Amino acid sequence: MSGQRGEKAFVPVLPRLEVAGVDAWMVRLFDRIDEANMPWITALLRRCEAAFGEALVDLVPSYTTLLVHYDPWRLTPGEARSRLGAVLADLEPDEEGGLGEGASGNVKELEVWYDDSVGPELALLQQESGLSREAVIEAHSGHEYRVFALGFAPGFAFMGSLPDELVLPRLDTPRKRVPAGSVAVANRQTSAYPRVSPGGWNLIGRTSARLFDRDREGFSLLRVGDRVRFVAVDRDRFEAAGGDTSPVEEPDSKGKTSNGKSA
Repeated sequence: MSGQRGEKAFVPVLPRLEVAGVDAWMVRLFDRIDEANMPWITALLRRCEAAFGEALVDLVPSYTTLLVHYDPWRLTPGEARSRLGAVLADLEPDEEGGLGEGASGNVKELEVWYDDSVGPELALLQQESGLSREAVIEAHSGHEYRVFALGFAPGFAFMGSLPDELVLPRLDTPRKRVPAGSVAVANRQTSAYPRVSPGGWNLIGRTSARLFDRDREGFSLLRVGDRVRFVAVDRDRFEAAGGDTSPVEEPDSKGKTSNGKSA
């Protein structure tokens, strides 16, 4: 496996092949999360698509790995491993470095209404960072992010990396109900919840974008490798785009939400 052309080549420290079931191999290229991993992960994915052909069932890329599901009626585990070995032998990084529409320079934009009613941790982020509310919003919306992985829920995109001043740990106690479209941060990552679900990330705003749609090809608006930017909008524009302005329901000391319903 050769490195990128240039004086400072970024080369995988592995790979390692791990059994992930009777019909799957996990290819581990790296042992740390880094945006520089992405060109290698996407190159591996494309090479596997070609190498496995009709025997391929699914490919699941992540920060440091690629999970390869194959048809056990077409390939034995040993045959699948041999194909992966051939793929890895002369793997080169993908120059585009992505899979989605945003991989070739285009940036997908998500409009966000940053407000305490839909982003209750916006104030906490101000307090922890020492920044004004406007500066926090500018820092989050002024940065370009990369989709590293999809998971947790259909359409949930793990994006990074956050600017240092916006890094916050996950909540000690996850919420039982996070509204769809909630934009959140946790550690060095940011994301938006595609549907109502439990969640332990810090909520700072809400997007009107439809992040998961069964009628859309691929279902998810965002794909691994996409470049994403959040765009701050006011409440009027958010509502006009179909955004839900209902405030986040917070449990009180008796375990009820702020509207009086049990959490």
